[in-house]
Amino acid sequence: MPNAARPAAIPGRLFGLGVGPGDPELLTLKALRLLRAAPVVAYLAPEQGDSFARSIVARWLVAGQREIAIRVPMQPKPPSAGIYDAAAAELATELDRGNDVALLCQGDPLFYGSFIHFFTRLAGRYRIEIVPGVASITACAAATSIPLVARDEALAVIPATLDEAEIASRLGDSDVAAIVKLGRHFSKVRRVLRELGLADSARYIERATLPNQRVAPFACVDAGHVPYFSMTLIRRRGGIRTK
Repeated sequence: MPNAARPAAIPGRLFGLGVGPGDPELLTLKALRLLRAAPVVAYLAPEQGDSFARSIVARWLVAGQREIAIRVPMQPKPPSAGIYDAAAAELATELDRGNDVALLCQGDPLFYGSFIHFFTRLAGRYRIEIVPGVASITACAAATSIPLVARDEALAVIPATLDEAEIASRLGDSDVAAIVKLGRHFSKVRRVLRELGLADSARYIERATLPNQRVAPFACVDAGHVPYFSMTLIRRRGGIRTK
């Protein structure tokens, strides 16, 4: 009798693990459990050097886990779709083998997370579970003691990559605003805040939750030394105590 065909392997699961803004103690218990159980751990990394997401969880990685470093150019323009296509195909190969994959994402996977690029490519083909993480905006609010929103207030999250007119328009519709991805856009944002009379009420935060975290009045920041991991919070109305 001919040999019976081998049953196909049950595909593995993809876990999008939010690992928080940098402080390892902010990793959730669920993310930690799934991280240690996964045979494959994937994360974004620069073309040269170490992965920030991996560094957050490094102490909890298990011997024998296969690691996939997804190398992405660190440049102003977004990475090409081809980079995400190739990386998604590599993850799919592991999933097809029946291996669960823990894909690390700084902050929260669905808040400006790189995980979104993989979710859109793999959803519908594989089982995907997303574990939320502490997002940069809540970490920055905690660092400055600025309440994000209360009662009927509205919060705007504004990318600094927008043009000045669009940033100004969105600021006008919010009670509290977070302008994210400052980096090389700091001078542009400063012009907008000065024109609107908001520069003195804005707080600047960089590298929230890390040992080198910095919180300062926005008006006191040197535009030439603003890293990518920075944001400003502006409370337009309401006398709420801040640091």
